[in-house]
Amino acid sequence: MYDYLIVGSGLFGSIFAFEARKKGYSCLVVEKRGHVGGNIYTKEVEGIQVHEYGAHIFHTGNKEVWEYIRQFAEFNRYTNSPIAYYKGEIYNMPFNMNTFNKMWGVVTPEQARKKIAEQIEKYGVDEPKNLEEQAISLVGKDIYEKLVKGYTEKQWGRRATELPPEIIRRLPVRMTYDNNYFNDCYQGIPIGGYTQMIERMLDGIEVRLDTDYLEEKEELDNICHKIVYTGPIDAYYDYKYGELEYRSVRFETEVLDEENHQGNAVVNYTEYEVPYTRIIEHKHFEFGTQPKTVVSKEYSAPWKRGDEPYYPVNNERNNLLYEKYASDAAREEKVIFGGRLGKYKYYDMHHIVAEALACARENL
Repeated sequence: MYDYLIVGSGLFGSIFAFEARKKGYSCLVVEKRGHVGGNIYTKEVEGIQVHEYGAHIFHTGNKEVWEYIRQFAEFNRYTNSPIAYYKGEIYNMPFNMNTFNKMWGVVTPEQARKKIAEQIEKYGVDEPKNLEEQAISLVGKDIYEKLVKGYTEKQWGRRATELPPEIIRRLPVRMTYDNNYFNDCYQGIPIGGYTQMIERMLDGIEVRLDTDYLEEKEELDNICHKIVYTGPIDAYYDYKYGELEYRSVRFETEVLDEENHQGNAVVNYTEYEVPYTRIIEHKHFEFGTQPKTVVSKEYSAPWKRGDEPYYPVNNERNNLLYEKYASDAAREEKVIFGGRLGKYKYYDMHHIVAEALACARENL
């Protein structure tokens, strides 16, 4: 018998397993994929750490979280400064004075505020009811139409007028010439990639890869006292109330025989007519100087069973449906639900670290 069966070797499950082993509990980690790490898995290609499931930049303003994660890896000084491509034009992200200067030719914060205020007043929306209205109320119509509308509609598979305003409210808007996307004081990427960081967490813990917990549930449940489940909560209950909705992502990755393809790790393609949402050039995450480069085009896609769920669609319908599953989960005596899929909530990595540590403190 194991004290804990941990379903999923992503960040949440791996941290819980590490904390449990530290306290003397026996653990078995089962992972459906053929590798550990979940969506933060990185794979070396041509000497470059490739983010197989999309770009992951660790950032946090929580010193406890930062110090905790750094025990497993040395982090570099990478600063997330994506750029946006729109019909041959390049704009800085997040929206800042560099963006406003390129868009309107303004050079001072006062001029930028005035220009944005003019567009907001002309649009005349006091209480935004959808994403389009919220975005224009934040940055005006020009920036919305060039840099927000097409990208967002590709990302979510819906028109901006059909999306809730909450999605865009955390959009950074700065009246400084600062291209750093995050405000957090701690930021970087593990030198050597995320996989080796997860492997250190799981050192000394039994891990079974290529093991689908839900297909072997009866057998696995019988060899443990408690279960930490980080898979989709609706799948755990065999979708008895219906399917929760997710967005999935498809990647086209290729090795290019050139040293530097786009000059930046992340380039967002914001026009709707370009089918992919962004191109990642992985070597720039670690300031690589390799003679070749690896790039990934990302295509947002609707989710169906069998696909990898990436982003929960937290609209009213799905949130109400999740509450039904969460109510059942709260009555479970043997099962702990955690992580992005277990909680049906979009978490950044630093949120996952904090949630996993809180879960470990409560249950171990």
